[in-house]
Amino acid sequence: MLNKEEIKKIIPQREPFLMIDEVESCIPGQSAIAYKMVDEKEWYFKGHFPGRPIMPGVLIAESLAQTGAVAILSVAENKGKNALFGGIDKMKFKKMVLPGDTLKLEVTIIKQKGPIGVGTAVATVNGQIAAKGELTFALV
Repeated sequence: MLNKEEIKKIIPQREPFLMIDEVESCIPGQSAIAYKMVDEKEWYFKGHFPGRPIMPGVLIAESLAQTGAVAILSVAENKGKNALFGGIDKMKFKKMVLPGDTLKLEVTIIKQKGPIGVGTAVATVNGQIAAKGELTFALV
């Protein structure tokens, strides 16, 4: 299990934009499972939406991307690089994510050619799919 400080040694994101709290498992270059504890004090809940806070879908996608970045940037030759979004495909949002929820984030790298790769991504809350799709990344 990796905590936030250990995650920061792998990916460059920092608060308030570090969107994963812990990593349960990581197979470098292949997959990672992480968690985001959705706190009612998150900065984005002030405006999304007052009186009915819902985690924005784009931030669920970012949480998944950071999980995938842990997997790909854990490879020794990728140390010090960054994984940027190259695309989001087939992303579906199935369940609202609310304050108090814990997002389980699972990303599996399905292909990579040079600096470009694709991962399948699934976010769940209590075993129910909140979002799923494919993320394309570019290593820089």
